[in-house]
Amino acid sequence: MKKIVLKGIFGLACIVSFSTYAADSHDDYTLEQVVVFSRHGLRAPLASPTSTLGKITPNQWPQWDTPASYLTTRGGALESYFGHYFSQWLADNKLLTADNCPNEKDVYIYTNSLQRTIATGQFFIVGAFPGCILPIVHKEKLGQMDPLFSPVIRDDSVEFKQAAIASINQNADVNGITGLNKKLNNAYQNMAKIIDYQKSTNCITDKQCDFIDLPTELIIEKGKEPGITGPLRTGTSIADAFILQYYEGTPLKKIAWGKIKDEQQLKQLVAIKEHYNTVLFGSPTVAKHVSANLVNYINHAFTDNGDTAKFTLLVGHDSNVASLFSAMQIQSYNLPNQFETTPIGGKVVFEKWRDNRSGENLMKIEYFYQSTEQIRNLSPLNRNNPPQKVTLIMTNCPTNAKGFCSFSTFKQVMGDIIK
Repeated sequence: MKKIVLKGIFGLACIVSFSTYAADSHDDYTLEQVVVFSRHGLRAPLASPTSTLGKITPNQWPQWDTPASYLTTRGGALESYFGHYFSQWLADNKLLTADNCPNEKDVYIYTNSLQRTIATGQFFIVGAFPGCILPIVHKEKLGQMDPLFSPVIRDDSVEFKQAAIASINQNADVNGITGLNKKLNNAYQNMAKIIDYQKSTNCITDKQCDFIDLPTELIIEKGKEPGITGPLRTGTSIADAFILQYYEGTPLKKIAWGKIKDEQQLKQLVAIKEHYNTVLFGSPTVAKHVSANLVNYINHAFTDNGDTAKFTLLVGHDSNVASLFSAMQIQSYNLPNQFETTPIGGKVVFEKWRDNRSGENLMKIEYFYQSTEQIRNLSPLNRNNPPQKVTLIMTNCPTNAKGFCSFSTFKQVMGDIIK
């Protein structure tokens, strides 16, 4: 099966993966500033017996002890582990000290105003700086999307709508969304069998009995996120529920009512969700539009005005990561030991370094993430058991053998994106 994540939003790239903590050692360089963009941690799925997904299967969706979309208890523990690792990493690289609480000028935590993003920031702080009092900044009322993290359409012109739809179709397949749906046909058929779609309310009551032929329509409207109806959207919601169960530690034989036979089959279903995120939010026209606020914020976070925090953590969503990577032209990458390309809790780490010999400022971008097994096993993260790490490469900011690109070039490229 062709993976759209490797097309359009991502080009060909060299992959640099770090499996040992020693790879962080940069004796000839000084770490000066870090900005992290994190996807929120492990949450409860949106699927429930009373949700719209209840109509697409006669089976009962499992009840979680956490409200739909909220960070789970396991998600909180995993984030605290991530925070603990980061405190060691920051101390080892001498950006922060290990034995003192940082102040608000050292550390700045800014999250979207949803429960799962705020809680992710809170648990990260507990792990990174236990006993320290640091504010979690969120600027809207609980449950409302912050414009920085909200990937909504802000242009209601006919020209933009046409350009956005064309970009999405081009990013999906040479034959557009229709072509992508045809390529995902086997995955859709597999999913329809697993959910027993022929016995669902959709089929029996609404007479819509072909999962693959669910009406497909692209939706580009001002004030809304780019959307799509049909098997790609419905399949994404179902795959999301399954992978979150898997992350939560549920035995594979109990996921999807016992109808997923192995991890390879689960990966096939999760691939539907990967396509959805990349096609909608990673299409170049849409990505540049919906990520503009975030690109601008990250760019200005590296402005040397004396008030810049040494460590900034932003907490948002996988849609933000997909659009950000597309706008920045991050090249193709592979995340070993993971099912997802924008994993739950994954952290895009922007690192400003100084070359001690030349005095030149450099930028390094890495993806820190927990492997599927680290998530399932609730594995503590530390120097001896670090998260997975992959160096990311921007097309227009070439890197050297150590993964550094010119900081001035990075700033110029980020500035050009939002022009």
